[in-house]
Amino acid sequence: MSDKMVSTEPATGNVIWRGKAGNVDEVMKRAVGARGVWVRESVGQRMEAMRRFANEVLKHAEPFAELIARETGKPLWEARTEVEAVKNKVEISISAYAERTGQKKLDSALQGSAALRHKPHGVMAVLGPYNFPAHLPNGHIVPALIAGNVVVFKPSEKTPAVGEFLVKLFHEAGVPEDVVQVLHGGPEAGKALVAHPDVNGVLFTGSARGGIAINRKLASDPSKIVALEMGGNNPIVVLDTPKIEDAAVTIVQSAFTTAGQRCTAARRLVVIDSMYDEIVPAVKALAERLVVDEPFAEPQPFMGTVIDNETAELLMNSYDALASHGGEEILPMTRPDEDLPFLTPGLIDTTAIAERPDVELFGPLLQVIRVKDFDEAIAEANNTRYGLSASLIGGKPDEFERFWNETRAGIVNWNRPTNGASSAAPFGGIGLSGNHRPAAYYAADYCAYPVASTELDQPRASIGVGLKDSAKPTRKSKDAHK
Repeated sequence: MSDKMVSTEPATGNVIWRGKAGNVDEVMKRAVGARGVWVRESVGQRMEAMRRFANEVLKHAEPFAELIARETGKPLWEARTEVEAVKNKVEISISAYAERTGQKKLDSALQGSAALRHKPHGVMAVLGPYNFPAHLPNGHIVPALIAGNVVVFKPSEKTPAVGEFLVKLFHEAGVPEDVVQVLHGGPEAGKALVAHPDVNGVLFTGSARGGIAINRKLASDPSKIVALEMGGNNPIVVLDTPKIEDAAVTIVQSAFTTAGQRCTAARRLVVIDSMYDEIVPAVKALAERLVVDEPFAEPQPFMGTVIDNETAELLMNSYDALASHGGEEILPMTRPDEDLPFLTPGLIDTTAIAERPDVELFGPLLQVIRVKDFDEAIAEANNTRYGLSASLIGGKPDEFERFWNETRAGIVNWNRPTNGASSAAPFGGIGLSGNHRPAAYYAADYCAYPVASTELDQPRASIGVGLKDSAKPTRKSKDAHK
């Protein structure tokens, strides 16, 4: 098997990067050797290194954004927001470390002191996705480095150039090259990295299928911490609201931003009967107006491509399957160019499909499901094995309170999109969406482990009961006289 790798621009088909797959054993040998050096740096020094990294991101912001746009196919405006998120992650992670993994000490004159401190795990494997190839892995890397871990980062084989650029900025900021390394390769490289005996933790962002495979592989090895950030079959529920236009904009933002390639994207639009005839035409009319074009087009498009032709074909096949099994086409999803992975937004009513497939269709395709009332809407929202994000549009405060209480998801919003979560809050889901180790602000929790101590500066101890008196013989037992 050849170790040569090539990355092409989705919007043009032009080659953007050439390289070769890395050697897992060689990379891990270097990582293990760097553990002692990095952990001996003070946490203050590690934080300053991350601040220098943020400055490097700012210094290279425009070429960084251009590279992200070229390799992912997303519009330049959106790539710029990703670069901004990479930079902002540093101060958020510093605050999170202080709050989530700070030190505590309780003094007692006779008993010494009790202390709580945190230790890094060691070598952390970070496996990144292609949809946010800089921001999402960076959300693992920065907290891991602050905590004192070293990192081996395997970017998606679909976005190796961005992954390489990200790691280069850490090195330019003065982080030693062996402390954070990039490992190029496909699924086999990822499997080898996850299974490597010297890896102490696996931080994964990607599909449920990939996350489940990692979970199974490491189920018998509790020594490795595993944080899984996976996808969603996310509902956006519409109750009564007079704000039809605003509701439509919120739904379109939820479903079609990043060409639907967000784990928090709305996949199912659940609408009560009384709102269907107003909301659905409004969403359709707005979706029809969305500009789909290459990343650097002027004026800037709302959507770019999906990641590659294979993905575009799979999404078109999924749309056709829904239509042939009882789905009612509202706005057909189309592929304007068979040679490039551009897709137009698709809307399809799947109410009549008795067993709707509970899968994450990772693209600009929104299923519409009509329900009679709020009870049925909540039941439909929860009709999934996933549990990442859910939004309620319209309704009253008590209805949102009920929605919040009864909807199974890690992110529950009201009159806001399902996507666009803040890095200053925990980010994660339940079911097939995660393993109860939320990322973003709570990433500090899985990058270090707590160590409790009781401490005295000199040994001081006594035994108050059960000792023989050294000056008197002990009383013999009755059995001893027999």
